Amino acid sequence: MAGMLFFSRALRTELAWQEYALLGMAVWCIYTADHLMDARKLTVDHAEDRHHFHLIYRKPLLVLLALVGAVGLFWAIVFFGFSNELFFGAGLGLVILGIMLAVRKLGAKQVRLKELSSAIFYVVGISWLPWYETVEIDYTWTAFALTILYMGLAYLNLIMLSSLDSESDKEAGFSSIATIIPQEKLDPRIRQLAIGLILVALIGLVLVNSLYRIFPSLVLIMLLLHYLSFFKSGLRPEQIRMRMEIVFLIPALLLLF
Repeated sequence: MAGMLFFSRALRTELAWQEYALLGMAVWCIYTADHLMDARKLTVDHAEDRHHFHLIYRKPLLVLLALVGAVGLFWAIVFFGFSNELFFGAGLGLVILGIMLAVRKLGAKQVRLKELSSAIFYVVGISWLPWYETVEIDYTWTAFALTILYMGLAYLNLIMLSSLDSESDKEAGFSSIATIIPQEKLDPRIRQLAIGLILVALIGLVLVNSLYRIFPSLVLIMLLLHYLSFFKSGLRPEQIRMRMEIVFLIPALLLLF
């Protein structure tokens, strides 16, 4: 929801609180469905990791997922009516679920696309409504560049998390970019991507109008925190994961301005 706030402010459009709540429900449903599909492959004695909760409480979570999904759909119909917003949002959700299933079906054949497609659809999911509701005059190169930069940040986050989870993913039989690229090759690529994105954010900070500088500044802070957490912190993997998840709350600072 903090990401949607980022784009609503960048595109100078005001969204209702119901739209933020519906986004939160949709993200939770997709996240939970993703982890439940992964948990199906595991046995009850599987080591505790990010899938352990969904493995142990699979049946209650399935019921809760169906309930939240039904309430969310009903609320969206009441709020949006049978409008373009409803059909596009529902269609996007189905596309994301379809890609999740396709990635699992293809397995290692197209695993390199897993993190990239997830990053793209994550940003499309949090930004499409601000893009849809903004006036055409705000379709600027700055807004497009911020969207691409945010996708880069999301991709960096996902490949960092894949790297942290590489050993447990191999043991569980999951495929990710970190299970097919050796760690000694992947980590330098992650470093290069992080530094490249930081430089792009710095250039954006210099080039954009002063009215927009807060936005590349926030992305720059998020990128730096990712870099420092992953390469410099000396923390345990679960601590790094938690820190990087908290980083995505930083756009909520826009509520203060």
